[in-house]
Amino acid sequence: MSEPLAIKLRPKCIKEIVGQQHLVGKDKIIYNMLKNNKLFSMILYGKPGIGKTTIASAIVNELNLRYRMLNAVINNKNDFDIVIEEAKMYGGMIVIMDEIHRLNKDKQDLLLPYLESGLITLIGMTTSNPYHKINPAIRSRCQIFELHELTEDDIEIALKRACKSEFLDGIKIKPKEIKHISHLSSGDLRFAYNLLEVAYYFNAEHNITEEVLKSINSKPVFFHDKNEDGHYDVISAFQKSIRGSDVNAALHYLARLIEAEDLDIIYRRMSVIAYEDIGLANPSMGPKVDACINACERLGLPEARIPLSAVVIELCLSPKSNSAEMAIDTALNDIRSGNTGNVPSNIKTTSTEYLYPHNYPNGWVKQQYLPDNIKDKKYYNPKTTSKYEQSLKDVYDKINYNLKK
Repeated sequence: MSEPLAIKLRPKCIKEIVGQQHLVGKDKIIYNMLKNNKLFSMILYGKPGIGKTTIASAIVNELNLRYRMLNAVINNKNDFDIVIEEAKMYGGMIVIMDEIHRLNKDKQDLLLPYLESGLITLIGMTTSNPYHKINPAIRSRCQIFELHELTEDDIEIALKRACKSEFLDGIKIKPKEIKHISHLSSGDLRFAYNLLEVAYYFNAEHNITEEVLKSINSKPVFFHDKNEDGHYDVISAFQKSIRGSDVNAALHYLARLIEAEDLDIIYRRMSVIAYEDIGLANPSMGPKVDACINACERLGLPEARIPLSAVVIELCLSPKSNSAEMAIDTALNDIRSGNTGNVPSNIKTTSTEYLYPHNYPNGWVKQQYLPDNIKDKKYYNPKTTSKYEQSLKDVYDKINYNLKK
């Protein structure tokens, strides 16, 4: 079996790398590192197919360094022992390690002293945020470089180079089809190369048309691993877009979560948004979200997308208030910091001093409810972003005025 096109086309030096110019461009950090013939341990992180392995390979090739490739999951402790012994034999070794965020404690303990001494220089690669997922002992010994997503223009440049290479002899493809592959790849160059190669061998004439591409893959790829950082970024973007009243952005992230078929997280986010971000500005949204969830559970996908869309649009355009959240958090902060006291005697269970509000005009009577040392504390600070909370504020202000009389 021959190597995939993505491997055959892998750049041998950093000048051939597409994208990531903030790292490998002239006078940037990795460019200067190579220029000065000096390499430090590093962690490269970013989405799949944007150049982590390519940069690592180009570094060792350009500096003509002895290296070994390891995978933190697949390779066992014995494999690590062999690489360390080889490093001792040659006086040093570059270790390119994929999925470094999955490095277990045994392998870390084995590697750390040699990383500390400089016998091993590590180039780690991960799709996860190293500040969250990589052991601090490893992280502190490495420079961390984030790779940026490739643009469609970057992918097009790489595809045009591929079409001119010896590996796709006789290829027939128009600029429109190159653009189509670039769009389908969603910034994943490996995916783009793989699709181009499959399409090249689709017919004997190596003629790549839009119909050929659609018959192979009509659905864009997008990075969404439910257990990794990309997933939580989408969830965060979903809630923040609703909080910011951006309907179009919220629908975009909703669509991504629907495409990932993660209805549970959509339900949870909508529920918390209804009370955290909408709150007292529009109390009807809580029940509406519950009704939407019930409808979605009965319908399932794909129909569930319709009530989800309706409620997300309403959440976006609803007036917003976080006054209820702020009120309870302030109260909790008092409790946790010991700012509390005894329940006033007039509202204790056995009290004979309690004034029953319903026996008084408008169902209200002046009496103390909070403990003595915080009797004038105000936790709730109304917002006036809606008519409903304005009406609550009017009642609240009237009660506070009467308490001062």
